[in-house]
Amino acid sequence: MPGNLKWKALLIVIFTIVSLVYLSASISDQLPGWWPKKKIKLGLDLQGGTHLLLEVETSKAVENAVERVSGDLKDSLLKKGIRYSKLERVNGKEILVEFQNSAYMDKFKGVLDSEFFNLKELATKDYNGISSVRLGLSGKEVEHIEKFAIDQGLETIRNRIDQFGVSEPIIQREGEKNILVQLPGIKDIKRAKALIGKTALLEFKLVDEEHSIEDASGGRIPPGDEVLYQKIVSREAERVVNKPYLLKEKTLMTGDVITNAKVRIDSQYQTPYVTMEFDNRGKRLFDRITAANVNKRLAIVLDKNVYSAPVIQERISGGSAQITGSFTAEEAHDLAIVLRAGSLPAPVKYIEERTVGPSLGRDSIHSGIVSIIIGGTVVILFMMFYYKLSGVVANMALVLNIILIMAAMAAFQATLTLPGIAGIVLTIGMAVDANILILERIREELLLGKTPRSAIDVGYERAFLTIIDTHVTTLVTAALLFQFGTGPVKGFAVTLTIGIIISFFTAVFVTRFIYDLVLTKRRVRTLSI
Repeated sequence: MPGNLKWKALLIVIFTIVSLVYLSASISDQLPGWWPKKKIKLGLDLQGGTHLLLEVETSKAVENAVERVSGDLKDSLLKKGIRYSKLERVNGKEILVEFQNSAYMDKFKGVLDSEFFNLKELATKDYNGISSVRLGLSGKEVEHIEKFAIDQGLETIRNRIDQFGVSEPIIQREGEKNILVQLPGIKDIKRAKALIGKTALLEFKLVDEEHSIEDASGGRIPPGDEVLYQKIVSREAERVVNKPYLLKEKTLMTGDVITNAKVRIDSQYQTPYVTMEFDNRGKRLFDRITAANVNKRLAIVLDKNVYSAPVIQERISGGSAQITGSFTAEEAHDLAIVLRAGSLPAPVKYIEERTVGPSLGRDSIHSGIVSIIIGGTVVILFMMFYYKLSGVVANMALVLNIILIMAAMAAFQATLTLPGIAGIVLTIGMAVDANILILERIREELLLGKTPRSAIDVGYERAFLTIIDTHVTTLVTAALLFQFGTGPVKGFAVTLTIGIIISFFTAVFVTRFIYDLVLTKRRVRTLSI
């Protein structure tokens, strides 16, 4: 065997053996420990999973924005010495400000004009010397907040699911306020829903130690304070105790400054806790907060639940903090995920939930396999009947083509979906098409009276450019489908891309090797084609 045929044979043998090794993991579970365990992943339509449709409550995002603006307005008025008798959020999306002295009204409007451009006056009123004004966000600002809530919600949910470890999820916007989530193979649906829907608003607030928590729990809450609770789980008694805390309403810092969060294990008690790292702005804020409140308790609050309230022993300038509590390892892991992924700008509610059962997946797989077998059998029989022994060569390449495609999907951990099966069927057709181009070119050369060797050389040479054109244009189309398509379309694009590359290899490289090998071993006077 000539040297060039030896390395071609070695390459084909290596590819075939490696492909069979990767495919074996998808066929059998009884393999040695050192054997590659990569399997072909199945999409939601094949293996079952969860289909969720969530609605982003954008009105809550607007209310939160109004609450933040009202807090900023309070701070600004206090700094400028403008005394008000009432400043509170009313009707969800409005701010009511009252002045006992109407002389403050002009100064107040000056503050609005210079610092709060997004607020507009809705109504003013003077009664018995008391001046009041109702404020609201401008229509443009409300529209911006609602759009941001949906876009940020989509990105946050995507980040959380990616860190949760779901294979090939589908997360996309649907309609004006809805987000579609499909999670293939998820069994713990409740945990996934809890992780997706958690608002994850992290706040740092001071504990009010000047007033009595007993009085506050009885309803006598001091102005500017609030009562929140810490859930303490007693695993031995199997019950939850709610410990009350009297906190300052003012939020000193929020979780938007967190850059990373990790689970750690306490070396003394062997219990998990979560460490947080802050960005540069967060480092400055935390340094300033801890420096100004040494020996005071700082509560770490997530979604209105107190996780811990440690005493600030000294100024902390390292840019990190930790959350301790009665965590299980799973709870600490999920908490770290939501802190890393960021908080949802608005709550979400589930308006549709469907579970795709595995029986439907088995039916889909069975139908897909049957379609491939029937289609492949018809093609193989046609090639054998029409092209004789040359058709057999093409069929050998076709079988190898299917093996290599499935092995590549297993090796790259690609996800097989129903559209992906359609992509495989289409790839089989393209592989046959490339072989037909080559065989027809060879026939033409034989009709001109050329020898088999010459006809094969010229046939491959003339068909090569046409095959390149068809495969490259299809590859570009597949790339665009993957870039701009959604989940099922991406599944089709992935299998099509893998199939195009492999079909080119089998149609041009493998079949040419078989012809060269036969012509080298035997003196062929006629070609069965």
